[in-house]
Amino acid sequence: MKKTIGMFAHVDAGKTTLAEQLLYMTDTIQERGRVDHQSAFLDSHDIEKERGITVFADQATMQFNGSIYYLIDTPGHVDFSPEMERAIGVMDAAIVVISAVEGVEGHTETVWHLLRKHGVPTFFFINKIDRVGADVPRVLEEIRHELTEDACMITEEDVLHEGVMQSSLIEAIAERDEKLLELYMEQGYEVSQWLDTMTAMIREGQLFPCFSGSALQNMGVTHFLHQLDLLTVTDYDPGADFAGRVYKIRHDEQGTRLTYIKAMGGTLQVRDEIVYVSGAEMIREKVTFIRLINGGRVTNTDRVHAGDLFVVTGISAAAAGDGLGALSGRTAYELVPTLKSKVLFESSIHPKDMLRGFRLLDAEDPSLSVQWDEPAQAIHIHVMGIIQLEVLERIVFERFGYRISFGEPEILYKETITEDVVGCGHFEPLKHYAEVHLRLEPGERNSGIVFANACHPDVLPVNYQHLVAQHVGERDHHGLLTGSPVTDIKITLLKGRAHNKHTHGGDFREATYRALRQGLEKASNRLLEPYYHFKAKVDVEHIGRLMSDLTQAKANFEPPETSGDKVTVTGSAPVSTMMNYSMELAAYTKGRGAISLVYGGYGRCHNEADVIDRKGYDKNADPEYSSSSIFCAKGSGYAVPWDEADRHMHV
Repeated sequence: MKKTIGMFAHVDAGKTTLAEQLLYMTDTIQERGRVDHQSAFLDSHDIEKERGITVFADQATMQFNGSIYYLIDTPGHVDFSPEMERAIGVMDAAIVVISAVEGVEGHTETVWHLLRKHGVPTFFFINKIDRVGADVPRVLEEIRHELTEDACMITEEDVLHEGVMQSSLIEAIAERDEKLLELYMEQGYEVSQWLDTMTAMIREGQLFPCFSGSALQNMGVTHFLHQLDLLTVTDYDPGADFAGRVYKIRHDEQGTRLTYIKAMGGTLQVRDEIVYVSGAEMIREKVTFIRLINGGRVTNTDRVHAGDLFVVTGISAAAAGDGLGALSGRTAYELVPTLKSKVLFESSIHPKDMLRGFRLLDAEDPSLSVQWDEPAQAIHIHVMGIIQLEVLERIVFERFGYRISFGEPEILYKETITEDVVGCGHFEPLKHYAEVHLRLEPGERNSGIVFANACHPDVLPVNYQHLVAQHVGERDHHGLLTGSPVTDIKITLLKGRAHNKHTHGGDFREATYRALRQGLEKASNRLLEPYYHFKAKVDVEHIGRLMSDLTQAKANFEPPETSGDKVTVTGSAPVSTMMNYSMELAAYTKGRGAISLVYGGYGRCHNEADVIDRKGYDKNADPEYSSSSIFCAKGSGYAVPWDEADRHMHV
């Protein structure tokens, strides 16, 4: 049986140490590495060793009890959480490591939300029980209160692989299954039936086993591995047609593109052809090499089977999340950067050379959203935080030999509308023709752009309808207030028109963009900004300062909760007012206070007028967009302003 297991945790909870212990116990490595000794098997990059954090989602292979395990160690720092999310889509189960001292922290909640979104069976390991201040019962209560009521402790007395279950575990399971409860009350329990039920409940997200121990001292780890092995089951079909999911892109030292794939079904061999969709294009490409990755070790192979993780060359355009072969569609990722920064470099470096390097990085990390500003000859990227910028400086120097820095990060704003409107766009210069009518409606917050089609084929042929859908989704569209991307809008194609002779490629792009822009002109527009969900914990003596700071930061928060000499406040606040608050809090509490900041989506901008004034966007001077329509008369085209265009439309 083949199983892909992901390792997750907040920074310093001991995730990588637990991974090292598991690899050592299964004879994958001969010596246990340590993060603080810069010797961890899975933190093999110099950046990771020096910083003591996991930056890249690296993998190792181990064998235990007849099963092959692919272990993926994911980043624990919030700045690298998009890398973590991309790996989740290929996991059969997850291990969430929580410190027995610090308990549930901000990144733990982010991880939990994503694992539930993707339906990944999850196990908790409460680590560092040997540390001063460790309190397993308290942390278990935190898990149940803040993450899930279905967390169930499995102690070392519950030796499931030997058929031993304590009454507390039996009762916890029986409470979640009425038939088992009746059977238990009448006949007691029969271990194989209960294990089958437990395994099914874990797979269906109805039960989340918890374990405790110390990865560093090898306490509880052997017990945990045995139960994990027993309670995780996969059923990949090697006899099916090949189906795969891309979860990572990298490039080797020669610049060759490496595509990391999980085989969801079937078998793949060198020289086999893989079929996939990139954009709207169906692509067929042959695999030239297949490689297996185990930490820093690379092995060539001719064939892989369902359940395997591997790397191929020969695939030129597939991106992280793409389905391959019999697996169609693309995984939608949730975590998005909230900051934008300009790349600064010496004038001796040609901007296009620098751009080529960043295009490679963009393929590896699509959340960077690398943008080229042609008039300014400048490169802008999107990032999660300051630490990511520092790491990128190092990566660019090591890979491309360029010394760079970054401009002061700016908030990534977005725009939306507050009312239903219909926008029309007509594009008819000489020998061109397209017309599009779109209904724009406010969508749910953080829903993005949703496209719908209410156009009958008799009104506009289906192939042109597909073009409109493609152009709506092919890029971010500028809003009117600051030129920021529009979001949280449902866009419905109502009707349109083409010309048998004069409609050419690009005409429907022009008409679609103009219809969207005209709709924005008609609507009431609103500026949005990113928000953090926060949890701040300080000594009682500092609660007054904290409350004052949160009020000034335009935060919304719940009444403080006091426990002993500590006070906890939870709520949400704009990223712009809170992005540097962690350092300020640490300073005035002398390191005794803590705050976790988790991306919480977009909400109404708290200082809209100030931002609009500062941005100084001129909607009428945007070279990429116009709300006017182009009509034709007497052999030449002429522009009609958006507020006069409706009465000129042809349908």
